Amino acid sequence: FGGYNGVPRTFEIETVTGVGWLHSYVNGDGDANSWSTRVGLNFNFNLGEEKAWTVGIKPALVYDMQGDFNQHKSRFNANNAGLEVMAGLTYHFKGSNGKHHFSTVRPYNQGEIDNLNARVNDLRSQVNDKDGQLGTAAQRINALQKELDDCRNKVPAVQTVVKSDRVPESIVTFKQGKSTVDVSQLPNVERVASYLNKYPTAKVVIKGYASPEGSLAFNEKLAAARAEAVKSILVKKYKISADRIVAEGQGIGDMFSEADWNRVSICTIDHAK
Repeated sequence: FGGYNGVPRTFEIETVTGVGWLHSYVNGDGDANSWSTRVGLNFNFNLGEEKAWTVGIKPALVYDMQGDFNQHKSRFNANNAGLEVMAGLTYHFKGSNGKHHFSTVRPYNQGEIDNLNARVNDLRSQVNDKDGQLGTAAQRINALQKELDDCRNKVPAVQTVVKSDRVPESIVTFKQGKSTVDVSQLPNVERVASYLNKYPTAKVVIKGYASPEGSLAFNEKLAAARAEAVKSILVKKYKISADRIVAEGQGIGDMFSEADWNRVSICTIDHAK
């Protein structure tokens, strides 16, 4: 009752009907043979995580179909029947499906199988195409990475403007769209800090620039932020007084021929007379 869903329920009810051979044993001579019918119920309690064990209680009515028909007018008569109750414990061995019970399968017709095979082949073709595209993309990425490494390793031609022979100028470069001073640029900032500490009357003018990518308004803010970033390090890390530092954003720079090289802050020392 209730159908089979692929896994046995904890409690199941089955109906049993059928015919069979009936042999009656008596003390001494007189054993009798006849045919019988059986009607009953099976109450199954399936136990364990894999439902490998079943406790069964099976009541049934067994009718002797060769009873006295003339007397009772029916083979299915209580006078020709016996009540039978069987109980037992069953262990279900694993089958070819690796389980202790039946598995339900969905039958496929040949048309469905052909369609599925065609779909699988199409997906394989798509995967092969994607693999080719990924290979091409990987080559392009490697080429771009090499170009990027070459650009990073280039030493920009620095145009130095000084107030006197003793006045140094330091350039701090930035990554595209960033105003954070990279660790590799800290020596250039420290160079300025060392000079200011050596000459207490000297001041520094920091001018921030941006490359031409992006909007003008964004680049103006970015240029100012780059100048302020260098000033912040001088003040916080090297304890240079803020009144000795002027930080100005100059917008888009054009002092270098390579546009990427204009992502800089130029620090120029100004000696007080």
